[in-house]
Amino acid sequence: MNQSSYPDYTHLLRQFMQGVGVSSFRQLSRISGISERQLKRLRQGLVLQMRVGELQKLSEALQVPVSQLLTTFSVGEITSHDEELAALRQEYQRLQQQLEKQREKLEQEFQLSSLQVLESWLLQWPTAAAAAQNNPQLPAQRLLPLVKPVEQLLEKWGVEVIASVGEEVPYHPQWHQLMEGTAEPGESVKVRYVGYRQGNKLLYRAKVSPVAG
Repeated sequence: MNQSSYPDYTHLLRQFMQGVGVSSFRQLSRISGISERQLKRLRQGLVLQMRVGELQKLSEALQVPVSQLLTTFSVGEITSHDEELAALRQEYQRLQQQLEKQREKLEQEFQLSSLQVLESWLLQWPTAAAAAQNNPQLPAQRLLPLVKPVEQLLEKWGVEVIASVGEEVPYHPQWHQLMEGTAEPGESVKVRYVGYRQGNKLLYRAKVSPVAG
């Protein structure tokens, strides 16, 4: 196909550009990170010759689905490009899944780094709160409602408390850390500082002391 025989989809591209307030191809190139040469391919209906990554960037810049770009800027009947189009869509879906996994990994890393920042609060607060609840005259009683958002955040992240302050539980080395003395698995111990876990992952062991007798 020579240069003169290419269809002109410029008016369609301009319609998409107007929808997002982009006035020129140079501006679209700068916003999307796609060269003006590649944009020219799009205007000629050669969308199937563009890389999936380029289509993804253009999709985000124009705020339209990649599938719509494929349908709008394909030369002739879309059925004539069934195999190429199917392969392109499959690659796009693969990249979408890869991005989703990356987002999940980044979210987990963010949660872990946030938990590390909150470490002293996580370990010390329940004991201070228990003391305040046992003595309503303490000024700290008034502070208890202020930490509710933090507790809600931990709940959203699936962070669970290991035992409660003052609770007597069977000693389990995996979940408990002795602060003093000794204890055999299954023997009664008293929780002095709570622990935390997130699903099957241990974050902090609960600190415990043996129960006398």
